[in-house]
Amino acid sequence: MTEVDESSSEERSRCKWCRRVLPSQKMGRPREFCSQACRQWHWVGKQRAAELQLSESELIITKDELDRLHDELYVLACAVNDAERDLAAAGAKPSVRELHSIVEWLLEAARPLRDRELQPPAR
Repeated sequence: MTEVDESSSEERSRCKWCRRVLPSQKMGRPREFCSQACRQWHWVGKQRAAELQLSESELIITKDELDRLHDELYVLACAVNDAERDLAAAGAKPSVRELHSIVEWLLEAARPLRDRELQPPAR
């Protein structure tokens, strides 16, 4: 998967395990992982998936991790609803201060999802 970098409009690749953006390279084979740890966890995950006969599109996630993700999505959904309500209440020409406040509220709700990283399973 690639992401378009807004500052340079060049495509950036992501680590196959943790999804962090990888540094750009001029030479050599393109990197797939940001670290040896991510390479190892990817390998372990593939071995485990084979043992459990999971397809490439199936995933096992802990209930705690799924609950945290649902909580963060709920917070974001509420912030979107609040922003829509606030924009409707502000009328046709909201002030810069009102718009700034609405955008900041949305960003605050979205940051936990943006900053989310996969954690290796506890041993």
